Amino acid sequence: MRRGEWARDLDALYEQSRRGAITVARLEQLGVPSRTSYRRCAPGQPWRRLLPGVVLLSSAEPTRRQLVEAALLYAGPEAVVTGAESCRRQGMRNLREDERVHLLVPEPCKVSSAGYVLIERTTRMPEPVVRGDLPLAPLARAVLDECRRMRLTAPVAALLTEVVQRGKVSPSTLADELACGSSRGSALPRALLGKVMEGARSVAEVDAMRVWRLTGLPRPTWNVEIQDSEGMYIAIPDGWCDEVGLAWEIDSLEFHYRREDYAATLERNARYAAAGVIVVQTLPGRLRTEPRRVAAELVAAYRAAAVRRRPDVRLAAPCAGEVEERRRTS
Repeated sequence: MRRGEWARDLDALYEQSRRGAITVARLEQLGVPSRTSYRRCAPGQPWRRLLPGVVLLSSAEPTRRQLVEAALLYAGPEAVVTGAESCRRQGMRNLREDERVHLLVPEPCKVSSAGYVLIERTTRMPEPVVRGDLPLAPLARAVLDECRRMRLTAPVAALLTEVVQRGKVSPSTLADELACGSSRGSALPRALLGKVMEGARSVAEVDAMRVWRLTGLPRPTWNVEIQDSEGMYIAIPDGWCDEVGLAWEIDSLEFHYRREDYAATLERNARYAAAGVIVVQTLPGRLRTEPRRVAAELVAAYRAAAVRRRPDVRLAAPCAGEVEERRRTS
């Protein structure tokens, strides 16, 4: 495009952009002087500056996709999207709100974080997974890159349990990624991943494991199916003490808002009672607000279960898909 021709064919200019995002350097190659590019980004002008050296060929508020495209243009051709943005674009939901776009770039790259873009230099550049023409870090890397930047237990536990329970990434793959990656910020995800590998299926169950340690009792089995003497299904308790026949259920109030969910819980408790199983029910919030009181209740229930004859129930070992289906419908 000859110098000055761009003004007569803005559509052709847009075709050279990435959904409207384009570098000033590229505009110069297309005949737009850099001073003109920046002047057109001034208040009241038709373009918008997004990042150093990157503009949007519109004055409208940029879409999230345009912001990501601009970030990649800013960081260079080897940049890969990681963290929350990569997780979200690969189907994860348990993510905190974060306007920043986290990018990985090779260690020798001199670009620095700017505006809404967080740049992380690494010697372990991943092979990107392409989704919608965007280079994304593989899910295990993206999840742990996000977890390493979080300081609170709940959001880290929520993301780790989601990615494992939905079958997106195995715990062993996450453990391998943790072992190979940076140790900075890894203590919390490392500790919580251990609980996920023990069987925790939610943030509440991570908290439950922590509370159980306060009891000093033998460690329970998490999320296993129990059956009666005839092999009939009873339930899949959150925690199960097989030696005394004690079940622990973390029952959320939210789950019981719907009539059918409340009915399912009553039916489950009836099956426990018919089988002679003692069951302790705990609200998730109490695991954090009253951990020692909950622990004391568990100790008392365990002792009561221990002095009576153990019910004739047994553990079952169906495939994981059967367990998950029964948890949803029971």
